[in-house]
Amino acid sequence: MDIKELQDQIFLIKTEEQFNRIALDVFHFQYENNPVYRNFCDAPGIKPSNLDHYSQIPFLPIEFFKRHKVISCRETPSLVFSSSGTTGMQTSRHFVKEPDIYRQSFEKAFRLFFGDPEDYHILALLPGYMEREGSSLIYMVNELIQLSNSSRSGFYLDELDQLRTQIISLRDDERKILLLGVSFALLEMAENFPVEHPRLMIMETGGMKGRRKEMIREELHDILKNAFSVEKICSEYGMTELLSQAYSIGDGFFSTPPWMKVLIRDMNDPFSFLEFERSGGISVIDLANLYSCSFIATQDLGKYVSPSEFQILGRFDNSDIRGCNLMVS
Repeated sequence: MDIKELQDQIFLIKTEEQFNRIALDVFHFQYENNPVYRNFCDAPGIKPSNLDHYSQIPFLPIEFFKRHKVISCRETPSLVFSSSGTTGMQTSRHFVKEPDIYRQSFEKAFRLFFGDPEDYHILALLPGYMEREGSSLIYMVNELIQLSNSSRSGFYLDELDQLRTQIISLRDDERKILLLGVSFALLEMAENFPVEHPRLMIMETGGMKGRRKEMIREELHDILKNAFSVEKICSEYGMTELLSQAYSIGDGFFSTPPWMKVLIRDMNDPFSFLEFERSGGISVIDLANLYSCSFIATQDLGKYVSPSEFQILGRFDNSDIRGCNLMVS
């Protein structure tokens, strides 16, 4: 299959058979065109011709994005996303050849889970991300704000009082209001500038970043629900190394769009995957990562709770992963 044709097919996936076929095509393309990934696959003697299911594909440890240029093309990438980190910390870099693939991925996923961006005023509370360059989250939210086509949408750094005033002013507006924020900033607002607004949709993206003590997701959500008088809190699960996101619509269980899949691997055997309700490491297939690597072993812990929903339980090191900084006690 021609690479442009393969690129177009990614967002047309509807069935498990289609996903498997395209995942194998993407794997063969990346094996041939990504030296870092090919060397990783060759080390244990993987033979691409012997693979017939996506679960057999090797998953590249996410740490490789910190130490190597993980890219499946020779052209100069149009964008480079980087993870956040403290001074002296080695950060991940994601080289993006086709920004339009990223835009298609997050726009289609948003429409799938939440509807048309034009139905919303989007208020973004993302300190920490706004104060540096190279954030894939800022890029995504900025594009969604533009798609909302609302003069009331926008970013907030630390103007929590102004944000509260804006939320109050939109209380009777016919559009939905989405407050999307990093966890520590939403918590600070809940404690110092609470506002009753039952129609407000709140989406946390994770991220205590050392600013607050870690807490379980349920504890954070209870605080936010009480402060804003809402019934549920949505969550986004994404990371610098991926061009797709999973979402929870309020129950703490995450679902993926059709071109993304999560597998739970045995911590003692990276080539063995676990059944429902068994905890293990989260491995992600993100077919939107066509020009980098689509098969990534993260440092998150999780489990499947249904055939289409998974739960995030924490992480097993200090990896900087969006949506997964809330630890189980």
